[in-house]
Amino acid sequence: MNQAEQANFIVRKNDPILITGATGFIGSRLVENLLDRGFCNLRCLCRPTSEVTRLEELSGFYRGGVRVEVVRGNLLSRKDCTAAMEDVAVVFHLATGRDARSFPDAFMNSVITTRNLLEASKQHDCLKRFVNVSSFTVYANKQNPRRRLLDETCPIEGDGRLRSDAYCFAKIKQEEIVAEYNRRIGIPYVTVRPGYVYGPGHETITNRVGIDTFGFFLHLGGSNTIPFTYVENCAEAIALAGLIEGIDGEVFNIVDDDLPSSSLFLRLYKRDVKHFRSLYVPHAASYALCYLWERYSEWSRGQVPPVFNCSKWHAFWKKTRYSNERLKMRLGWKPKISTEEGLRRYFESCRNGKGHA
Repeated sequence: MNQAEQANFIVRKNDPILITGATGFIGSRLVENLLDRGFCNLRCLCRPTSEVTRLEELSGFYRGGVRVEVVRGNLLSRKDCTAAMEDVAVVFHLATGRDARSFPDAFMNSVITTRNLLEASKQHDCLKRFVNVSSFTVYANKQNPRRRLLDETCPIEGDGRLRSDAYCFAKIKQEEIVAEYNRRIGIPYVTVRPGYVYGPGHETITNRVGIDTFGFFLHLGGSNTIPFTYVENCAEAIALAGLIEGIDGEVFNIVDDDLPSSSLFLRLYKRDVKHFRSLYVPHAASYALCYLWERYSEWSRGQVPPVFNCSKWHAFWKKTRYSNERLKMRLGWKPKISTEEGLRRYFESCRNGKGHA
């Protein structure tokens, strides 16, 4: 990290930085990114059951007084959040309730936990920025005509429950509570919305390409562009969102350049990883499926959950283009790993026994 770059940062190299979700797929790369930039006072809040060996080893890889402090705690505990937030200058909030199976679960593990961190930051009154890591899933995409650009100005879902998606609902409410604390007590924040983050360690095929709910793979994406971001590129963008001055209150989409279509991705996957049978469902047919499933769910009064619905179709399978221009212009970000190289690494990892069955 050169002096000119550091001059545009809101924190010094030895200021305490808190990372939640630091043992996760993205969080572990973010920790390494910050260490590579010379930040030497990192505090990683981890669940009591998390595997932290890698984090504990990192201090030994970087010389010169580097401190990677592992703090065991629960974000649902206000006491743990208060202790973790002591003297912290920047928070990177990556911990999430993605695996929650119900709306109450998702709300508790994404919204209540975020509120606890915000309340803790208010007590210590030393926070320079709260980086809220949200998701592309919050975008409604209903008003956008087909093949139009989706960027940060596009509307998000009014209520994720309409999509029958607990994770979407929780992320919407998480964004709302962060903005509310900014309005009420002035907590400075930046929100980032990654697209689909892929790379070694996350080998599943995104449902933006298709699903295998019925025992075989339904290809729903067709010629749609998939909003991929390679995990290291995503970590780079999140790091800059927490460090660059003059961007408080802004939202940034995180997607890479040269995004492949769903059809191209699936063709490459079958060629380079493992061939399997798939059935392409045209867009008109997939929309009809979602519409009829939603209507039947209503008729059955929820006995059949609306796992396929029109809101989900617009968000995941409607023909859409994506932009990373704001990320480049405001943060000076550019992908370190090209899409070609990222897919090569991803496919290689999938070939090692973790690919689609």
